[in-house]
Amino acid sequence: MFDPAIIFSQIASGLVLGGLYVLIAIGLSIIFGLLGIVNFAHGAFFTLGAYLALTLFQYFGWPAVILAPVIVGAFGMLAETLLIKRLYDKEPLVSLIVTFALALCIEATVRLIYGGIGQPFNPPPFLAGFYIWGPVLITKYRVAVLLTTAAVLIGLWLFLEHTPFGRILRAGSRDPEMVGLLGINLPRVLTWVFGLGCAISGIAGVLAAPLWTVTPAMATNAIMPAFVVVAIGGLGSFAGAVIAGLLVGVVIALTIQYYPEASGAVMYLFMALMLLLRPRGLLGERWERFE
Repeated sequence: MFDPAIIFSQIASGLVLGGLYVLIAIGLSIIFGLLGIVNFAHGAFFTLGAYLALTLFQYFGWPAVILAPVIVGAFGMLAETLLIKRLYDKEPLVSLIVTFALALCIEATVRLIYGGIGQPFNPPPFLAGFYIWGPVLITKYRVAVLLTTAAVLIGLWLFLEHTPFGRILRAGSRDPEMVGLLGINLPRVLTWVFGLGCAISGIAGVLAAPLWTVTPAMATNAIMPAFVVVAIGGLGSFAGAVIAGLLVGVVIALTIQYYPEASGAVMYLFMALMLLLRPRGLLGERWERFE
């Protein structure tokens, strides 16, 4: 029953799934850390990325798919300018309700344009087939997703740690008032941060589109795992989100193989256990502005 080949193959698939969860969770964490907004529409931007990738592919071919996250990020910036910025001084419940309504609006618009039936989206022809490394059997596209996810995360880490804007972002997540007093245009920073978080979610949607059926309701399969990953990894911890996302992906993949009936609940049980042991998450820190 416990065939090593199956176990290693499931772990590899779980790392791919976990990598997608990490991308979604990182964008969610960035927005919450700096803006203090619980963005329940984050999964809708994931869905938007998948549908834009599908549309760009149909009309312009595979090279145009790279524009999908850029468009999602621009739409996020527009949403922040017109709607989200009005929520910064409101109660957290208000932002939760408004972003939930935004998610429903985006999903309804997608259904109106594309219909409610799922649409298949095949990987590029040059990524068809499998790789076999010893006991591990994995599709070429999943390997490409894993490598792309790693590249995006490394690039994002370098951006946050070694660029002036990244330093402003990290400082603003701790003390936005002080950043404003230093003469930095904080409202403009907030707009760009919201767009960045949405664009990262859009990247996850583009990568997930050939793995999942592209449907208007696919946001549900993205937003809840993202909240779980943020809770397990710890608010504000980049490394914590990466570790938690990969762990959640592997746990889900192994559960699907050996106990599929529990695959929908296992990540919540994992989160509950982790929060009992470490209430702030794996690598969570104390954030005064949220305590």
